[in-house]
Amino acid sequence: MSDPTPVIDDLREESEELDRLVAGLGPDRWALPTPAAGWTVAHQIGHLAWTDRCAWTAVTDADGFRALVDQALAAPHSYVDDGAEEYARAEPAALLTRWREGRAALQKALREAPAGARFPWFGPPMSAASVATARLMETWAHAQDVADTLGVTRPPTDRLRHVAWLGVRTRDFAYGVHGLTPPADPFRVELTGPGGDIWTYGPMDAPQRVTGPALDFCLLVTRRAHRADLALTADGPDADRWLDIAQAFAGPPGGGREPKGEGAR
Repeated sequence: MSDPTPVIDDLREESEELDRLVAGLGPDRWALPTPAAGWTVAHQIGHLAWTDRCAWTAVTDADGFRALVDQALAAPHSYVDDGAEEYARAEPAALLTRWREGRAALQKALREAPAGARFPWFGPPMSAASVATARLMETWAHAQDVADTLGVTRPPTDRLRHVAWLGVRTRDFAYGVHGLTPPADPFRVELTGPGGDIWTYGPMDAPQRVTGPALDFCLLVTRRAHRADLALTADGPDADRWLDIAQAFAGPPGGGREPKGEGAR
């Protein structure tokens, strides 16, 4: 992850895919409710534009970002929703332009960041590669909300590798969010990528294991699908518990999706 260029390139492609999904929508479809309670399609894009702006500020203006942190601390339970609401009030064309310009500015700042630089965030400081990975994860997850709303099935791509890596990396964070002590030992995670190759994480001899499709794992750790609807297998009680609480994003876990009752994908 030392060279941020590949993940920034993938972030650009992930954003452009979502852009193509919403660019031709009429105003009535921007107002459609999505699986996120209280959020329309406009809120989903507004949230991405707002968060890109926060990330750009973190990369380019440390003092300005500290002001954003103060605002978040003053309204910890509504800060994210307030940002999405503010941006979503714009006309769709203006919102789309704002998102395009903001994500381009962020990607440019990340490409020009000094090697080894770390930037403040609402959690621990992050490298340019980590910022890009987090933005890709969020873009993919919110694009899933939009796709589900529009009834569109998105073919999975190898860009999911970044989401999967983040899902594995945030294992202990997920335990902490739920007030639980993380297991002392790492897990083995083996995921089948869209092209059939196997993505592996953790020691080969770890007794606690998770296996299954990479797409399903990414849907799980972004809480875009219920575990009961995914073809993921956990071997060991700790791994089994993790699949109930896993999340790759910061903040509280929220309600997640209800099971569809259709069995494994």
